[in-house]
Amino acid sequence: MSGKKLFIFAVILYLPAIGFCQNVDETEKVKQVIEAFQDDFNNGSFKNAADYTTSDWVHINPGGGIASGRDEVLKEVRSVHQTFLKNVTMKIEWIDIRFLAPSVALAEVVHSISPYELPKGTIHTGEKQTKTYVVIKSGDKWLLTLDQNTIKGSPQ
Repeated sequence: MSGKKLFIFAVILYLPAIGFCQNVDETEKVKQVIEAFQDDFNNGSFKNAADYTTSDWVHINPGGGIASGRDEVLKEVRSVHQTFLKNVTMKIEWIDIRFLAPSVALAEVVHSISPYELPKGTIHTGEKQTKTYVVIKSGDKWLLTLDQNTIKGSPQ
């Protein structure tokens, strides 16, 4: 095989690997956004939200309520984390990240949630929540623009 043909053959074999590496890298960056959200959830203060969310972030809570805009979302999530979700934590059990476009990712995540009480007298234990996250790329940074939360099953 001539040098030129060998070079072309090597490039053809190498190109899919380049695309795969870029996809793995982008997937990891999207996962880091979700982990940052989880860290803030577990802390309860959401003090780092400006680092990983868009200013027009939309949050849909398990009851179907919708908060729009980072300031409104933070007001809501901080309020519940100072009351019935105080000291409640979540942990990723399963995650699937898909790219709808080069700059739009959809993540489906199942989180296990530590026990909490809501309404009074109803203890949620062993609860799992399914969250859908829409994460967009702005410049070279991935940012959470929408999250929607659904409780799986009923409280025990």
